[in-house]
Amino acid sequence: MPFDPASLSYDDRGLIPCIAQDAGTGEVLMMAWMNADAVARTLETRRVTYWSRSRQAFWVKGESSGHVQDLVDLRVDCDRDCLLALVHQTGAACHTNRRVCFYTSVDGEETELMAPLEA
Repeated sequence: MPFDPASLSYDDRGLIPCIAQDAGTGEVLMMAWMNADAVARTLETRRVTYWSRSRQAFWVKGESSGHVQDLVDLRVDCDRDCLLALVHQTGAACHTNRRVCFYTSVDGEETELMAPLEA
């Protein structure tokens, strides 16, 4: 059955959250936003493309850093308002140069950094 990015449920800014997960390890890497055109570009090129809210422009993951996300599979949740991109991640996924963005553990009032900087 053909997929139409317009069939997704976007917020009032025309955006949908997309969680990137390592297809091999299952590790949750990051979350970023897509619009319908970013979804279509991702499916067409198989390189994950997000929408930068701050720059108001497309952002192909790794275009400048070399830390690319090659799409393995794109999944839609049951409410069609969130995406899961299963990817092959090259290098760090986080702009802080860590493998993942979810590297801070919160336990009560304490926090602990769980991921080192990439070499």
